[in-house]
Amino acid sequence: MFLVQLAALGLHRAGIGVLPTTEAEWVKVLRGLTPEFPDDEPWCLVVDDWSKPAFLQPPVPAGIILKTEISTPDALDLLITSRNHDLKQRIASRAEPQDWVLSLISLQTGEGYGGAGNQGIARMNGGSSSRPLVGLAPLSQQNGKYASPHPSSWFRRDVSTLVESRDDQLNEQSFRGYSAQGGLGLVWLAPWEEGQQIGLDHLDMWFIEVCRRVRLKWQSGQLCAQSGTSIAPRLSAKHWKGALGDPWAPVHVTEGKGFTLAGRSFDYTTLVDLLFSGDWTIPLLARQTIHDSPTETVALVAAALSRGNSKTEGFKSRILPVGGKVTRAISLGPSREKLQGLARKQMEEIKQIDKALRDALALIAAGGKRESIRKEYYAHTSLARSSFDRAADEVFFEHLWARFEAQEEGLERLRSEAERFARVLYQRASVVFEDALPAIPCPSLFRPRAEARARGKFQSAVRFAFPELFPSPTTQEKNDAVA
Repeated sequence: MFLVQLAALGLHRAGIGVLPTTEAEWVKVLRGLTPEFPDDEPWCLVVDDWSKPAFLQPPVPAGIILKTEISTPDALDLLITSRNHDLKQRIASRAEPQDWVLSLISLQTGEGYGGAGNQGIARMNGGSSSRPLVGLAPLSQQNGKYASPHPSSWFRRDVSTLVESRDDQLNEQSFRGYSAQGGLGLVWLAPWEEGQQIGLDHLDMWFIEVCRRVRLKWQSGQLCAQSGTSIAPRLSAKHWKGALGDPWAPVHVTEGKGFTLAGRSFDYTTLVDLLFSGDWTIPLLARQTIHDSPTETVALVAAALSRGNSKTEGFKSRILPVGGKVTRAISLGPSREKLQGLARKQMEEIKQIDKALRDALALIAAGGKRESIRKEYYAHTSLARSSFDRAADEVFFEHLWARFEAQEEGLERLRSEAERFARVLYQRASVVFEDALPAIPCPSLFRPRAEARARGKFQSAVRFAFPELFPSPTTQEKNDAVA
């Protein structure tokens, strides 16, 4: 995200629409962003004169004191740690300059509120939120199979899309007051006076912000840093709730707030809500562009650091291969509605089998007595149900894409895909059911009866919801059963 924004700012300032292909050309583009600094101070990690900017380090005006000593880049980074016996703190004592570069980028462009004076970025909805990335990326191939996003192709796609759509994006974001020309793009260039905030009308739409006062220095031959607090956030944008036109960030349609992952992950429920519900705008870089082949499979990438109140809950990411038809559909209203309808059906089918699994396992805890099932018995089923939900999540989108494309081939094909999904769910739920049996508490005297009745209840509940999974027995089979 940092590199894409930086490249787009440089190309716009230089009036270039095509990405450079040589190092010398890129150097010229980047220096074009800082012509008032012929000695390249804004691109240096260490600048002894703190009245001048350094890389992602704003100038320090007179009277501002940076009190906190930081000896390693992992201590500067945004990860919140509280116990040194688990995840060790300050261990990067032999760090390279690039480690400090990466720590500065993650801190200054992704940090949240960290207590009094430790402000967070503007591109998130509150200090305990997160800055999400939701976008499309070209896929690399290995042995004829799609692997991970192709980094350079992804970079070219996103930068080219930003540059080519700038005028349209400025019109869309005009109500936020961004400067069309000459706005501050590299926020670390401006001195940070205490209490001083920068309004959006002074910023370029693609601004790269800094949220903390930090300066790097050499000490005893080692890189280290000093940091300080500020009484106010660097940017005056709190009222926008993180909805600042970030090309990777979904924004709620009615509430006008940026997306917050919180304690969730990018599972099927979250992605269905983001992509198909219509409650969230699809970010610019998650829409199909002229740089995407209409028939080629691309990756839908979703990533964010899940944050809570003074804690981190993990870096959550997901990469989904998406065909050209689905990619186009995500960007179009009517097609999105069709995808949402199919997704809701699949979620309901998952819910039906989940209920069958829950009730059957609770029956074991009740010793096989249906009339004895109590509320607390359902608590014993939570681990199994979570396991089934993860199993369903693994296959959810593969089957959703297949069902979406099956619509063009007629009702029979659509029914076939629906049955295929239900069968996969039943198979996976059956495995989860059998694995969970030994862990469900039950008096040993009643366990054989309880497990037999639970299996029957599970199968009958699934049969009732999905009769197509259980073909009717032949006449011979019925006679054999009677005999």
